[in-house]
Amino acid sequence: GKTIFIKGAMPSETVSYRVTKSKKQFDEAEVESVLKPSGERVKPKCRYFDTCGGCVLQHIEPNAQVALKQRILEEQLARIGKVSPEQILPPIYAAPWHYRDRARLSVAIDASGKVKLGFQAKRSHDVVDIDSCEVLPLHISAQIPSVKILLQKLVDSGAGIKFVEFYRSKKLTVLNLCFFKRPSEKTERQLREWFDASLKQQNETWQLWLQYGKESAKAFYPSHHIDLSYDLSEYNLTMPYRPGDFTQINADLNALMIRRAIQLLDIRSGERIADLFCGLGNFSLPMAKCGATVVGIEGADYLVNRAQQNAIANGCADQLEFKVADLFETDEAKVASWGQFDKMLLDPPRSGAYAVVKSLHSSYLPKRIVYVSCNPATFARDAAVLIEKGYVFKSAGVMNMFPQTAHVESIGVFER
Repeated sequence: GKTIFIKGAMPSETVSYRVTKSKKQFDEAEVESVLKPSGERVKPKCRYFDTCGGCVLQHIEPNAQVALKQRILEEQLARIGKVSPEQILPPIYAAPWHYRDRARLSVAIDASGKVKLGFQAKRSHDVVDIDSCEVLPLHISAQIPSVKILLQKLVDSGAGIKFVEFYRSKKLTVLNLCFFKRPSEKTERQLREWFDASLKQQNETWQLWLQYGKESAKAFYPSHHIDLSYDLSEYNLTMPYRPGDFTQINADLNALMIRRAIQLLDIRSGERIADLFCGLGNFSLPMAKCGATVVGIEGADYLVNRAQQNAIANGCADQLEFKVADLFETDEAKVASWGQFDKMLLDPPRSGAYAVVKSLHSSYLPKRIVYVSCNPATFARDAAVLIEKGYVFKSAGVMNMFPQTAHVESIGVFER
């Protein structure tokens, strides 16, 4: 009668396993051998799959991964929220490999002084040293060995590196190096020489950015500046951003997700719509382009500034208003201060939007809410609150933002 969660096992398989953690209500375990494999089990594409903690589902055929995530969403809604949608939306997904537009790789130094660059291991905080990555764009994956050679030279000369970041956009790829302290002139000279030798002649346009301590990242080399940006061509939008800004890591899936959210909102010209946890305007600007008056609310002031700049640059600032507010400290008075909304979009981080949904009340209940979630557990909890307030849970479905990982992105619609 006790549930056992077995890492590496698939539904319908027979496996031998080893318990790694025993608790009162359940055990955690991992596969030792697969005795009867599922027909959807495949050979992992990545040579680091057994050790790297970046991807955990490569042994499952990509379409089956989507079906598994749909099942996880439905089970979490039923078990945690005791709710279920009237309709399950068809899943949306894009390319299963080389999709990741940004990534942070950890840096470690082993006992012999050798630099290790990669993601953290599956079962520890150790860094798995990699020379390639199947979810990074091909031109970025190809540069990992060269970046490691650079880091080794820097470390041997006394520089301390915290982490390495990659950002890919349509016109530019950024390599950002984070140092523990400001790099010396010698280090900066080494960086320029390495860039000229390794990245200058590549087909892709690269730029090197640096940051240190608690400083934000700054463009370092070459001196000419090109903005990182992503296009939302369906809405005639270009969205500039900087390293460190929150953006979705999968631009193709992000465009599909926005289209679905807009369709589910069913925007009518002149409606007043709230976009909570709006970031740099990822949903706000497309909603404004569809004829709505949009109020975007976000806790990070630098993202609100970026959203305002993006609205001006894209010629839709007249229909947009952005506010800074801590949405995790929302109460009924704060909700009332925003005024009435016809509709609302929620796109919270993993911790969900509990304070917001608890604070919606009486005449401040929008007639439709579209909830974009990156954590089915908090989504289920918040869905139960909305249903208590008189909403009908019309539909929900998954969006495979992170293929090969266990991350479940989903979307749901609630009508008053």
